[in-house]
Amino acid sequence: MTTRVQPSGIPICRPGFEHINRFWDKRRNIYTAKLLPGEFYVTSQQEAIATTLGSCVSACIWDEKTGIGGMNHFMLPLTEKDKHEIKWGQKSDISDANRYGNYAMENLINEILKCGGNRKNLKAKAFGGGKIMQKANQIGAKNAEFILDYLDMEKIPLLSHDLGNTYPRKVLFIPKTGKAFMKAISDLHNNTLMNRENNYSNIIMKSPIEGDIELF
Repeated sequence: MTTRVQPSGIPICRPGFEHINRFWDKRRNIYTAKLLPGEFYVTSQQEAIATTLGSCVSACIWDEKTGIGGMNHFMLPLTEKDKHEIKWGQKSDISDANRYGNYAMENLINEILKCGGNRKNLKAKAFGGGKIMQKANQIGAKNAEFILDYLDMEKIPLLSHDLGNTYPRKVLFIPKTGKAFMKAISDLHNNTLMNRENNYSNIIMKSPIEGDIELF
């Protein structure tokens, strides 16, 4: 499949992903979409997707036959108890729901299928769930448990994973090849990641989410 590009040379993204920050990775010679918490990205083109994880988890899902795939970045799993406490309404910002694991997974897989992926060909890799904040010492473990249970329940083979432990991670995923690269961050020179996750966690707890999610 030929990569469709804008006049600037950046591959044309699927509708709905225009807000995702993309840049040219000189080291790997590929355009890369950079995800923040609550975001996901799907592509059928020769692109990479990258993010940095603390207690959050990212699932890399792709169709091994077509190379269509994507990645998400979620902060919390959503239990049945939480689900019943949320009052759903109308809201256009889908990232409000994607901060929760089950909606992040549903939206990612749905978009891959809409893009032309076949469910029977889906494969997965998963990363994150580290214990990096004392305040949220169980969040990482719960996220890791959630993604393992979810993929098992949906019968999507998990080919590799790096979950748990006490270190943050940088992850880069290339859907076309199914290759994922992970770097453990053993020494944080600043508190940017921890502050971001802490602030994001506080926003989640204070702000109820609204929106309609199409389930598959």
